Amino acid sequence: MIPAQEKERVIALIDEACQAGARLHKACEILGLTARTVQRWRKPDVLDDGRKESSKTPGNKLSEVQRQVILNLVNSDKYKDMNPHQIVADLADQGRYVASESTMYRIMKEEGQNTHRHSSNPRKHTKPMELTATAPNQVWTWDITYLPSPVRGELFYLYMIMDLYSRKIVSWQVHIREDATLASELIREACYLEGISRDQIVLHSDNGSPMKGATMLATLQHLGVLPSFSRPSVKNDNPYSESLYKTLKYRPWYPQSAFKSLEEARDWVEGFTQWYNLEHRHSKLAYVTPNQRHTGQDKLILAHRRAVYQKAKNKNPEKWSGQTRKWTAPAEVLLNKHRTSRAEKIAA
Repeated sequence: MIPAQEKERVIALIDEACQAGARLHKACEILGLTARTVQRWRKPDVLDDGRKESSKTPGNKLSEVQRQVILNLVNSDKYKDMNPHQIVADLADQGRYVASESTMYRIMKEEGQNTHRHSSNPRKHTKPMELTATAPNQVWTWDITYLPSPVRGELFYLYMIMDLYSRKIVSWQVHIREDATLASELIREACYLEGISRDQIVLHSDNGSPMKGATMLATLQHLGVLPSFSRPSVKNDNPYSESLYKTLKYRPWYPQSAFKSLEEARDWVEGFTQWYNLEHRHSKLAYVTPNQRHTGQDKLILAHRRAVYQKAKNKNPEKWSGQTRKWTAPAEVLLNKHRTSRAEKIAA
């Protein structure tokens, strides 16, 4: 916007040019203006609407009473969860017309009610407790995944428990249904195979019904196993089991079609478990197998690798610009690590 003083100075220059015989539009053109702009600048500022009959109120303008009727309607118990399109359709079925959808939307927008029009207190789910494993058989994580069956609409269900520290599959079963009783049998089998004593293990899972069924919870209490659960519909709270199932289903030999029978599915999972525990060099374990990590053999294996690399460096030091590869596995594994929020950092 050009300041008033600048406008007056420009008008004075143009007037001086016109008095000297110049034409208005030529003088304005030299200054990069139009004659119409200069003519407008000469007039005093008028804020009033100059249109004819502009002060008249529109004939279809809603009265305050009509406006309040619409607000009461959209906020009523019946319509508070509906949008205007649904409301006018329901009113039409009743033989009523109150206002159009656009009118309702406009009034709701003016009242700041384009979101929820009633108070809601959604249930907040706190993040599960942070779990740390520094040795095998301290924290287990488990889940159920689907395997294709030969019958359309039916599936096989793979139950699998993994040790958080070593990533070893400690127990698994394949069944034709999801069931808390079958899940309790799985945990009993795992505790027996690993020789678990009371209050030794924490078992983390998601919020599925087999995980929180009465039979399963009673079994955990009887065995002295502490349960831990993910938040509803949050897969990131159980990432290790999710990662295990991704590894399982992305194997090159994973069937491209359905398993022909329950026995075939069980045979395949048994073969996968043997490969995963005994042959699979896990990237997060410095490329030792889960079984080597579970039994403690990894310490000697990694120490031997470090010695090999140090010997190679001593033999040809010119080929090494820095330290040798560390060949170390993490001393602890965390599940659901607590991250300090910005508010907590500020408070600290």
